[in-house]
Amino acid sequence: MPRAVVILPSTTYRAADFVKAAEALGVDLVVASEQPPPFEMGDGYLQIDCSDPAEAAEAVIRLGDDVPLDGVVAADDRGVVIAAMIGTRLGLAANDPAAAASTRDKASMRDRLSKSEVPQPGYRILGIDDDPGDAASDVGYPLVVKPISRSASQGVLRVDRSSDLEATIRRVRAIVGDEDLLLEEYMPGVEIAVEGLVRDGELTVLALFDKPDTPAGPSFPETILITPSRLNDEAIAESTRVAELAVAGLGLSHGPVHIELKLDTDRVRVIEVAARSIGGLCSRSLSFGLMDTTLETLILRNALMMDKPELRREPAASGVLMIPIERAGVLRRVAGVDESRDIEGVTGIDLTIPLGTEVRPVPEGDRYLGFVFARARDPETVETALRKAASLIRPVIE
Repeated sequence: MPRAVVILPSTTYRAADFVKAAEALGVDLVVASEQPPPFEMGDGYLQIDCSDPAEAAEAVIRLGDDVPLDGVVAADDRGVVIAAMIGTRLGLAANDPAAAASTRDKASMRDRLSKSEVPQPGYRILGIDDDPGDAASDVGYPLVVKPISRSASQGVLRVDRSSDLEATIRRVRAIVGDEDLLLEEYMPGVEIAVEGLVRDGELTVLALFDKPDTPAGPSFPETILITPSRLNDEAIAESTRVAELAVAGLGLSHGPVHIELKLDTDRVRVIEVAARSIGGLCSRSLSFGLMDTTLETLILRNALMMDKPELRREPAASGVLMIPIERAGVLRRVAGVDESRDIEGVTGIDLTIPLGTEVRPVPEGDRYLGFVFARARDPETVETALRKAASLIRPVIE
């Protein structure tokens, strides 16, 4: 029986999905995480410290001295470098550690993409001692201030005029600390997300998600994702081409990728590239082939270099609503969930933050209250169902 290890940080939602995928494949799974999953794993759990990638990788490599490991997967951003280190040392299918690290550092990512002439926004890296005004003058207004090391839109803010720049930078550094920041050209247009698998450097696009509520700032929370995309064939082809350029430009060679692109008229530019699959529980909005194959199943098969399965997405349209946190406070209850479950097209609702938890909205926060999933004959019906759910679900935060 093949054995794979999945790197999961303590805050991930996805342990159960990977365990189910492994069971369906007949794969012996080891969960390497900072905290045990909320179910019994026995010898299938290895505690690691994701804040120390080198030591975390060594812990898994030592395990590999005792039991053979045939594949490694990172389920979240914090695991991508660890997985690459493990794969390189053990000769498994994995990204080069430097390539993986570039997806965790937005400055490195921008520089690599620039050297490879991949279309992207103009940018400047702002060091602690650099003059913000000079950097902003090079980029131009409006611009977006980003931390180089965060995800889920944490610390990302739009600035429209020079008089707001220093206050915005102070706010971002209050969130992330004294680290370099990225000043990026703000791009108008619509945003899409490409979900794919890379194998031997070749990208296979699994799904193209529309973001019908593409945020324009000042902050950039995600809300609704819907697939298949309603873009025309030319836009889809160009988006796929740019995604392929991004994978090659960063030197990614194996594993899942999640790529965010911005389309403005006939231009497609890269916003973000992550060497992992779509975040949170959003993967539950996807199903492939004729056997309701999950995204986690495809990821494990890819990591283990199994024969390629049917990679076509199911014929129906599907989507997910990420329930936003609208203000800071303590989550007391979430109203409207039962009514939303009865909406035609809604297939499931998962709340992921326990009641009594202190929550914060983007840009200070980096989590969502939960996820609503929908499936229907076409994207328009999926969007209608998710918007109805969004109108009914009301978190009570005090």
